[in-house]
Amino acid sequence: MSPLASQAAQSVIAAATPLLLAATGELVVEKSGVLNLGVEGMMLIGAVASFIVAHATNSTLAGLGAAVFAGAGLALLFGLLALWLRANQIVCGLALTIFGRGLSALIGVGYVGLSSPVLPRLSIPGLSAIPFLGSVLLSLNGLVYFSLLAVLGVAWFLRKTSWGLVVRAIGDSHSSAHALGYPVLRIRLCAVLFGGAMAGLAGAMVSLSTNPFWTPDLTAGRGWVALALVVFAAWRPAWLLAGAYLFGAITYLSLALQALGVAFPPSLITALPYAATIVVLVLISRDRRRIRLHRPAMLGQPMEL
Repeated sequence: MSPLASQAAQSVIAAATPLLLAATGELVVEKSGVLNLGVEGMMLIGAVASFIVAHATNSTLAGLGAAVFAGAGLALLFGLLALWLRANQIVCGLALTIFGRGLSALIGVGYVGLSSPVLPRLSIPGLSAIPFLGSVLLSLNGLVYFSLLAVLGVAWFLRKTSWGLVVRAIGDSHSSAHALGYPVLRIRLCAVLFGGAMAGLAGAMVSLSTNPFWTPDLTAGRGWVALALVVFAAWRPAWLLAGAYLFGAITYLSLALQALGVAFPPSLITALPYAATIVVLVLISRDRRRIRLHRPAMLGQPMEL
């Protein structure tokens, strides 16, 4: 395979990974019946935390740890407001995104233009030299492999474990689960924290790999695309994987068109992935039966104690 094709494949994977990480976390959150629209804010907080810590310690591992705690910390704030205080989940999620965007810009103001260490690529001796398989699939950073394992792990957890069944049951009828003695709010909080940690890692993927130079709004709306992916996948992990790489390919196409100097306005080409997101959601929304079949029945509805 030509070097150009290998580079294209690597670019698609790099663009898809943050979407897959964030969407996998949000999938678990929504399966529990909670709608958290603050994914973009949590990604930004994870991005700035990982960037600053990695820049200060010269350790990407420390940066990833900071991203997990930062994303989960912001998710905890959402959980306290939306679950225990029963505030409107949509309003709380939007507020979380606005708060995360402003806070990340404030914290990162002294780091604009600086660079951070880049996540190292894994290399398997003897296998990394195999054409395409080695240069693309076996020479990626660890977060790429983790994102794939996370999707498989979530699919197994939701389908094959008793606690996964409990999470799905809470998402479909929290009152019934509560009547059976399950701690609904605590389980939902765990799901929200997991979603925040995954969103933080998604932000770290952007700041430590995709674009290791800090600028405000570094995630550039990827959190909103991740939210759309969950609906696109109809709350099913396998389709989530396919959707993430589809949108990653569209993102790469927009960048490739710019590099080739295609005679379109640059702003229009940049908007291509987000326009595709809107088109896909409009097409999916027409299949109401598919949505009703897989959508958690209690999604976005607070539990009245």
